[in-house]
Amino acid sequence: MRIGGLASGMDIDSMVKELMTAERIPLDKLSQKKQYMEWQRDDYRDMNKMLFELDNLIFDGIGKQGSYIKKTINISDPNAVSIRNINSTSEFSGSLKVDKLATAATMFSGAEVTLDPSKKLSEQGITGTQTIQIQAINKEGAMDTKGYTLEFDPAQETINSIIEKINKNSGVTAFFDTATKKISLTAKNTGGIDDPNTTLNESEIILTGDFLSTHLNLASNNRVAADNMAGTHGTNAEFTYNGLATTRPSNTFQINGVEFTLKNETTTPVTFSSSPDVDAIMETIVKFVDKYNEVIGKIKGELDEKRYRDYQPLTKEQRETMEEKEIELWEERAKSGTLRGDSILSGSLNKMRMDLYAPVNGLQGISQLAQIGIKTSSNYLEGGKLIIDPDKLKQTISENPNGVYELFQKDGTTTEDKGLARRLRDSIKTTMADIEKKAGKASSVNNTFSLGRLLNNLDSQITRFEDRLLKVEDRYWRQFTAMEKAIQRSNEQSMFLMNQFGGGM
Repeated sequence: MRIGGLASGMDIDSMVKELMTAERIPLDKLSQKKQYMEWQRDDYRDMNKMLFELDNLIFDGIGKQGSYIKKTINISDPNAVSIRNINSTSEFSGSLKVDKLATAATMFSGAEVTLDPSKKLSEQGITGTQTIQIQAINKEGAMDTKGYTLEFDPAQETINSIIEKINKNSGVTAFFDTATKKISLTAKNTGGIDDPNTTLNESEIILTGDFLSTHLNLASNNRVAADNMAGTHGTNAEFTYNGLATTRPSNTFQINGVEFTLKNETTTPVTFSSSPDVDAIMETIVKFVDKYNEVIGKIKGELDEKRYRDYQPLTKEQRETMEEKEIELWEERAKSGTLRGDSILSGSLNKMRMDLYAPVNGLQGISQLAQIGIKTSSNYLEGGKLIIDPDKLKQTISENPNGVYELFQKDGTTTEDKGLARRLRDSIKTTMADIEKKAGKASSVNNTFSLGRLLNNLDSQITRFEDRLLKVEDRYWRQFTAMEKAIQRSNEQSMFLMNQFGGGM
């Protein structure tokens, strides 16, 4: 039981509070240390997030061959042919005359289908398990011998549901025409098969199953259907490429890493030529340089940021006595310098600079950034910022895009042999791993990284100290309560004596 100063006239609550404020000073220091360490952890993680973004940009940009083989393609008749570079590293030119476009094989019912496409087949007199198989020409222009087999229960299926499964799983597209009451099939791939070794020569669609022939009135293949005016043969594209007459099963095909799409037949050859898409390649490199400069600028800023040791994290009591703006300004300085002089970041900064500065072994011609118009700033305060000479970079890309690609992406077993982008990604991954060991990531538990283990230790110290403070506060109250009781007894004795003396007179 606590007695609050009734006998002594003292404000015991205030006295205990003041005493405990002094006792809490070591606890406040522990809490401030924990808060600062959490800020430090979060700043490390921000660095990792930034490095991750740089790594992704390298991977998607200067780290991809496709970034350097972007081409501007000039076509004399773009309505007849479209051309797209896929992976050709060299420039190309030529002519192409389109003699015939590829078409897809078709077939349809030879007579009306009497079944209702929306009703269950069992309701229309079809019983027993049914099996159908559909084979069709594949993308390579050969028959898909495996095809698609469907076994179904007439009580569970309608013509519409079967068509849906055919469209999803087979090499043909089917639909039921309500006007003619016939089913039409079209091969998903264009082209014609004319192979004497094929069992059914000149067939691009082959059907098996009594249900298809008996109930849907479909022929066994599109060759038979065509002979009966109920289908067409598939045809190959025929064209003359640089004077060579040739064919392809599809209107879209590749030659030497270049994709051609035939659109219309022509009477004269269509000419084409390519050149490097200098602006697109340059944009990729500029994006990398901008991001790299941003990253090293932030790293250098963190390494040089001043730490204000007189500005410790605010305690709850201190916050209660300050305005919001005062808290904001105070914490801005309290959070400053969490990564000042950090060995992981300083080592990473030096390594990244060296990655980009050192020449790439084994390259003929372009082996350093300076040769393509990218140099390091002469101002040491900028921490190795890259400066682009746009005219020189543009000229180098135009004259030797493959050389620029090799500079960034050459593979090798040692750092010296690797291209600049590969080196940089290796260094970034090493730094990120080191930071993660120290500061973890958002999903990490504290005991898996060094700062987390220190935070756990601080939590244990804080818990023990809080338990101790409870005991200290309880001791103070017991002491003051004992004092109050003693004073109260003394007062009672004095009153008794006064009453005794007063009664004797």
